[in-house]
Amino acid sequence: MSSFLVAIFATGLDVSGRGRLLLMLPLCLSIAVVYKTTRCESLREIPGASLVLWVTIVLGMAAVGVGLWVLFRIMV
Repeated sequence: MSSFLVAIFATGLDVSGRGRLLLMLPLCLSIAVVYKTTRCESLREIPGASLVLWVTIVLGMAAVGVGLWVLFRIMV
């Protein structure tokens, strides 16, 4: 088992295309949870507030990506 983990971290994983976009989702979720944990008064508020912030971050990043893609298409 440990040799498998060493092999993964030593060689890395080949992630391309949609896999890169899918890896963005847990990263944004962890950022949302940590941020809302520091801001919410009650523990009961954290899951809902984190989910709302996560969706906001993902949609905001998607909007920026589409905007940059459109700008690129206009300029080329």
